[in-house]
Order: sequence, then structure tokens, then C-alpha cells
Amino acid sequence: MILYVDDMIITGDNIAGISEVKEFWNTNFEMKDLGSLNYFLGVEVLKSDNDICLYQVKYSTYLLSKTGISDNKIESTPLEPNVQFSPSDANSCFEIKAYVDADWGRGPIDRCSSTGYCIFLGDSLISWRSKKQTLASRSSTESEYRALADTTAEILWLHWLLTDMSVPQSSMFPSSSGQTQSDFF
Repeated sequence: MILYVDDMIITGDNIAGISEVKEFWNTNFEMKDLGSLNYFLGVEVLKSDNDICLYQVKYSTYLLSKTGISDNKIESTPLEPNVQFSPSDANSCFEIKAYVDADWGRGPIDRCSSTGYCIFLGDSLISWRSKKQTLASRSSTESEYRALADTTAEILWLHWLLTDMSVPQSSMFPSSSGQTQSDFF
């Protein structure tokens, strides 16, 4: 089960168990079963008999239109079609790394700062964001702390999600010697 705010995915090979979970949640909370997974958090899911394909065309188009870049050329993926990958094919480590920054008071009307971050799992970018902060900061330090807080919350959520999916990761917590085993910022 994956739950993000008010969106939930329940998956598995035990159909009776899934039905019991859905019935339990439905009796305790107001829910709507949307059927098979087609779209979740900006990712379109297409299923065939043997494969599951994930696309972000809708989200990418949204980002391009939001930034005013409408005259674009679509490129096909650089991967060969129908290539099967396994976890042993990955030559990248499963270490979470994040880069974060904030400007200070650049909003011309409300003087709100902007937060920007990108988070990598090994060499792969898995999460990014650029968003105006909700309140005006009194200093550049305050806007940086807000950006760090937002990024930390996202890192923790990704860490818990990857742990639930049994993806091995480098430790993000201090070892007994007091040295951290993984740097995030």
C-alpha cells in the first residue's frame, strides 16, 4: 500500500486480501475506488499482459506550458525498446543525495522567496521541486531554513517509501562513532 496525502495504491497478488483492506478502509473513511491504476502523482501507468510502463508525458507537458515553453520537439527515449533490466544491472549505488537552494524575497509583489531542490537516488534524479514559499522571510537564512525543512521532509518520505519497497540504501543516520554515513546537503 502506498499512501500520499489523499491518494492510495493498494497492490499485491492476494485479491481477497486487497478486497478486505479496501472494505476496512471504506467502512472507516470516505473513499472512492477508482479501479485499476492509470495515473498516480503525475505518472501515467499503462499495463499490457507482460509489462507495466510508466510515463510522465502529461506532467512534462504541464511543466512546459507553465513555463511558457510551448514550441518544443518531442524526442524518443534513448533506451532500446523492449530491453529487460534487473536490479543487478544497476551500476549506481542506492544513496540518497539532495541539492537545495532558496532565493530571498525575489517575489516582486509579495517578496516571498522560492525553494528549489533536486533529490537523487544514486545517479538518478527521482524528485525535484521549485515552489514559491508561502510566507515572506525576514532574512536569507530564514528562507534557506524553510527550503531545508521542505527538502528534509521529502527525503524522509522517499527514504520510508524506498524502505517499504525493500530498496537497499546507505544509512542516513549517524553511526555509533558520530560520523554520518551519507551526506544530504
